Amino acid sequence: MTRPKGTAAAIGRSLRIYRGAEAPKAAMDALYRRFVRPGDLVFDIGAHVGDRVASFRRLGARVVALEPQPGPARALRLLHGRDPDVTLVAAAVSDAPGEVLLHLNSANPTVSSASADFVAGAAGAPGWEGQVWDRRITVPATTLDHLVAGHGRPAFVKIDVEGFEDRVLAGLSAPLPALSFEFTTIARDSALRCLDRLAGLGPYGFDVALGESQALGFGRFVGQEEMAAHLMGLPMAANSGDVYAVLRA
Repeated sequence: MTRPKGTAAAIGRSLRIYRGAEAPKAAMDALYRRFVRPGDLVFDIGAHVGDRVASFRRLGARVVALEPQPGPARALRLLHGRDPDVTLVAAAVSDAPGEVLLHLNSANPTVSSASADFVAGAAGAPGWEGQVWDRRITVPATTLDHLVAGHGRPAFVKIDVEGFEDRVLAGLSAPLPALSFEFTTIARDSALRCLDRLAGLGPYGFDVALGESQALGFGRFVGQEEMAAHLMGLPMAANSGDVYAVLRA
């Protein structure tokens, strides 16, 4: 199969940004240390080039990492394929097993997405100028329930799938101890559905980290309504971040 023009360069750029000398590895480890202990099982949904996989491994966790894009999946195999404590799965995660249509951004694969609404929302949005989803491929899909059945109950799940996070959580039928899901200001409805889903599964508390700050903004875990209001009140320029959810006793 011929790779789209620019794909190799884009993967190289991702590796420099997310895994290079300037990557905030210490801050990332400090953040995830709140949720992950040595020996824990972690799922990384949307692993891209594996910067979070590397962090989880530095913390002593076992990792199941899922990435459906061929280029990043190839990078993951080169970086982590020989690690017996990392299981790599070349698949997406959705609300049902089968297949999903993936919209690829060859020049910027970190924003490739299975959400057509996300791609449509980026059109003309501030901060998204020049982004082009130039290819579509069909990829295999599994669910969180299937992953739990096959690998065990994780202590933490990181979900970063560009506006498809609500579909990922729709495939989970029982609460998990802790997780994070990405949100973007062009797909806030998806984030609200994530909050609804988690609130329906159990008594979760929420905090948030904007962008790649690796810092929790509230410093405490708040309820669904407070987090929803916070996300809806963010300016468009906030762009993205991650909501962290912890199951409260």
